Amino acid sequence: MIRYAKPTTVDEALALLGGGAWRILAGGTDFYPAQGSKPFRDNVLDINGLTALRGIAETGSHWIIGARTTWTDIIRHPLPPAFDALKQAAREVGSPQIQNVASVAGNLCNASPAADGVPGLLVLDAEVELRSATATRRLPLSAFILGNRRTALRPGEMLTAIHVPKPAGTSAFVKLGARRYLVISIAMVAVRLVAENGTVAQAAVAVGSCSAVARRLAGVEAALLGLPLDAGLVAAVRSAPMAELQPIADVRGSAEYRLDAVREIVARAALEAAGKPTDDKVAA
Repeated sequence: MIRYAKPTTVDEALALLGGGAWRILAGGTDFYPAQGSKPFRDNVLDINGLTALRGIAETGSHWIIGARTTWTDIIRHPLPPAFDALKQAAREVGSPQIQNVASVAGNLCNASPAADGVPGLLVLDAEVELRSATATRRLPLSAFILGNRRTALRPGEMLTAIHVPKPAGTSAFVKLGARRYLVISIAMVAVRLVAENGTVAQAAVAVGSCSAVARRLAGVEAALLGLPLDAGLVAAVRSAPMAELQPIADVRGSAEYRLDAVREIVARAALEAAGKPTDDKVAA
């Protein structure tokens, strides 16, 4: 018999997870479309009663985002400029109605290559907190998403929070789609820059929808270091290696188009993160 449970405490939820196989229901914006008209065959663990998992907290060293925190919560919370890319991505997650209920953790656990929230969290060096009834562990986000719809979650575990070490700098997010709104991305990028004396002291660049999982681009990051915060960033991006990317060809665009487009939107995001004007050569 299929079971449905809606626990009110995290400990109760973890105890249930430790006692059998469950599908976790959070915002439901991916859960129900994936289910479609098929009959339910799995136990459903509804975590919408876990108020302790919603909200954003600041500690001396980190920002902690609860698993049930919505994209609207991200948009509205006063966060430093390094989070601007994540806030911009939050506004691209479907419509405002979806942003009001879809959770940040659900976006990660869904593990879609086109998950809008992942690049913005990668450039923040985010870690995920994974809890079971008996243990808690943390993983870098880059080690949590393993492939299309695959994560490092173990049986009995639930993603309970996202930990972001207090970041410096400014950031920007650019998404390329077939239309302006409510679209799965052809490619998307997040860039975070830390400047010292008018030059790039630190750079973090992540790209989504151009490989099985979103990737940090080490070659681009290295190419940006030491450069002045001016239009020279564009030339560096266009000539830097992007060996981490392995885009597919599908109805939204060819692999070659994605690679060409990525260079343009990484350059645009770098300029935006640097506070420089950009053009609209690549429409987002």
